[in-house]
Amino acid sequence: MAHPPKKLQHVLWSVSTDRLDVKTDKHYIIHQIFSHGSFEDFRWLFQTYSFPDIVAVFTRVPYKDYRPARFHFVKNILLGLTSSHIDTRRYVKNTPRALG
Repeated sequence: MAHPPKKLQHVLWSVSTDRLDVKTDKHYIIHQIFSHGSFEDFRWLFQTYSFPDIVAVFTRVPYKDYRPARFHFVKNILLGLTSSHIDTRRYVKNTPRALG
């Protein structure tokens, strides 16, 4: 079982990094780092997970904890998903939920 480094505890605040597994908890880890992390945290993320795996988690497992600017930065700049029609209501805080 591989754990995220302690230096990420500031981003992964709801669970001790000692109790997280980079494989089984990747959805939580990826979205928490994207929505609250720094550039250094992004670097660790891209060194730990493959780019296709990161994109798959981001696009297939919505996580409603992003602020609008951060969501668009991750989607368009970091992941290059400019032509993807991802429903922001499923990711961005303080927007009505997307039902159905």
